This record gives sequence, C-alpha cells and structure tokens, in this order.
Amino acid sequence: MKKPKTVSREVLVPFILITSLFALWGFANAVTDPMVQAFKKVLELSNSQAAWVQMAFYGGYFCMALPAAHFVRKYSYKIGVLIGLALYALGALMFYPAAITEKFWFFCLSLYVLTFGLAFLETTANPYILAMGNKETATQRLNLAQVFNPIGSLLGLLVAQQFILKKLESDDIMDYGSLEMAKKVMIRTSDLIVIRDPYVILGLVILLVFVLISISKMPQAKGDGDVPPIKDIGKTLLKRPSYVSGVIAQVLYVGAQIMCWTYIYQYAEAQGISSDSAANYQFLAFVFFLVGRAIGTYMLRFFSPGKLLMCFAICAGVATIGTIFVQGQIGLYSLVCISLFMSVMFPTIYGISLDNLTEEESKLGAAGLVMAIVGGALMPKLQGMIIDLGGSGVTDIKVMGVPEVNFSFILPLCCFAYITSFGFKTFKKNERIKKWEI
Repeated sequence: MKKPKTVSREVLVPFILITSLFALWGFANAVTDPMVQAFKKVLELSNSQAAWVQMAFYGGYFCMALPAAHFVRKYSYKIGVLIGLALYALGALMFYPAAITEKFWFFCLSLYVLTFGLAFLETTANPYILAMGNKETATQRLNLAQVFNPIGSLLGLLVAQQFILKKLESDDIMDYGSLEMAKKVMIRTSDLIVIRDPYVILGLVILLVFVLISISKMPQAKGDGDVPPIKDIGKTLLKRPSYVSGVIAQVLYVGAQIMCWTYIYQYAEAQGISSDSAANYQFLAFVFFLVGRAIGTYMLRFFSPGKLLMCFAICAGVATIGTIFVQGQIGLYSLVCISLFMSVMFPTIYGISLDNLTEEESKLGAAGLVMAIVGGALMPKLQGMIIDLGGSGVTDIKVMGVPEVNFSFILPLCCFAYITSFGFKTFKKNERIKKWEI
C-alpha cells in the first residue's frame, strides 16, 4: 500500500504560509538566548539574575497558551495568527522605552509581552499543521514544518552576533565593574541602545508580516460556539498517560534545549572565549540542529516516532556526559553536538502526545504542550543557580572534579534520561499494537 503524501497539493499554499511562522519564533528564540550574557555584563548581574531573561521569555508562553487555545477553539486560525503577530510586534517595540528607562525589569516585561504573541502563534500553527493531511504522516509533516524553525534561529543568531554582541563596549573591557561611574553609565547607555535596535526593527518587520497575512486568503477553521467545556476536555486529557507523559517530556526537552543554548556562552567563558566568538559555536549548534531536523524528518519514513526519539535522546545524553566531564575544546564541541540530537525532539514529542486525540482535544492538548515551554523559564534559572554556587564567575569552584559550569549540565542530562524513557515506552506500546493488529 502506497504511503500518503506528507503534504498534498490542495493544502500546499496554506501549509507554506503557516510554516513561515515557525521561522519567526525561531528568530525570536535565537536573538534572546545571547541576551542573558549581554545583560549580565552590561547591567552587572549574577548568572541567576540574568536568567530572568529566560524566565520572562518562556514564562509568557505558559501564561498565554491556554487563553490562546480557548480563543482558537471559538474563532478562526487566521484571527489567532494576527493577534499573535500583533502581540509579537508590541513586545519587540517595547524595547524602545525600555532602553530609555535602562531598567532590567522593563526589558523582561517586553519579552514577556512578546512571547504572548509567540504563544498564540505556536498554539495555532502546530495543531493546524498536524491536521493538514493524513494522520499517518502528521508527525512527519510537523517535523517538515519545524525545519524552518532552525532557519529562523540561524538568522536570529547572526543578527545577535553581528549587530549586538560585536558592538557591546562592555564586553571588550576585562574589568568593567571597576570603571568610574560616569564612564560606566555612558557605556551602559550605549550598549542598551545596541540591544534595543534589532528588536525595534524586528517589531516593524512583524507589522509588515501582519499586513501580508491579513490580506491573504487562508482556510478558516472556525468553531460554531457549541464546544465542550475546557474542564471536561482537560479531565479527558489527564486520563491519557501518553499525553501527560508527553507534556512532562516537553517541559524537560525545552528546558534542556534552552540550557544548552543559553549557557554555551558561560561554558565558552570558562575557556577564555569572548561572547561574540562564543556565538560562532552557537551558530554551529544551530547548523547541527537544522541538519538533524532534516535527517530526522527523513528517518521518520522508516522508524516509528518513539524509536527515533529514544535513539536521539540516548545520543544527546552521551554528548552531555562529554560536556560535563571532558574539559577544554572537546567538551565545548560535545556541547555543540547535543543540538544535532535535540533536533527532532520537540515536534516528535508533540506528535506522539496528540496522537489519536479528537479535534477539540487536540486544540486544548496543544495548549498544554505550548505551556510546557515553561521548562525554558524554570530550568535555566536552576542552572544559573548551580553556576553561582561559588560566586558570580563560572569556574569559582569544582564539583565532582569539574568546574561548576561543567557540572551544571547535569540538569540537561537528567532531562534526556526521561525523554529516552518516554520514547522507549512509546516504541514498545506501538509494537504491541502492531502485533495485536496482525
């Protein structure tokens, strides 16, 4: 029997339009990751204080995902996308007044609002992609759309490196904290403007995308107002072990991803590598992530999602062990290699978790999986606290014979262990179902 097409010709145009959104939130993620290190230096923060950038960014997903899902259940996908783009643009443009006030909390608030928009976009786009064709190819279709996410990430990192990190005066000064107050204030004002400008430009670009989508024709998946109560659907979802386990796996995956991408700068700092040079390693990690996503999407034609997820999670765990216990350049390259194996995790966990759900269950279930992105808010904060065990530096003390920044990657290792277990259980469950069908 011939396998159905991943994307049929009938839905090709809406598929392309929705897929373009994946690059937009990939861009936002990549631009924001280096900001932890940038704000740490410019505003003289500790590692755990600077981690509030990720708390604000990924906390916005958690707070807005459920309201976004409720909205999408009652109204059209297109309106949901437009609201998401509007909030995305608003949050980016708020960087202008934030730079004027020079208040860290204002920048965090801007990121919080920005991710309200991203929550709308992700809650809308992911289940829409899954629904655009045969269920048999749903996970592969989502992996295909997600290929464009690291493309946006690569572009975002290039912007962060070339237009932010390389222009920060504070990063060029070894003992920035000991400068005279007047000199420090001048540098801080200049650097915050450098951080501000790419976000303001991004906000204007998003407004342009808003206009383009508002005048484009898209299928209107609209509720008729007679939908089951969220409470009833929530109870049904909680009774599905594969969904509950999938949400936990997604929390841990997103946490692991953000830790590995955010603290690559601190890991490089321990080896005397500057932030703008460390961005080259993150760029390489994004390239590996893109390559891994493409390879993984192809491999799903031959491997079940659970088996592929298990194998990639095992490899990610091995690379993380290298990151912890192998110091120097090899350890840094081990950290880069983790991205190759993380590549398929988000869409594969997403597809497994929503498998065999009804349309209404999928809409609310998608919100739960987007809320799981809160892992990117909580776990980097915990890792920052581990790095701060001996002080605000990254190599103040040694734990188990390695610098504290190396040891902090024990958190991603634990995450990959759980994801391996989730993939294994899914694989075994599918094998039992196949045997029963035969």
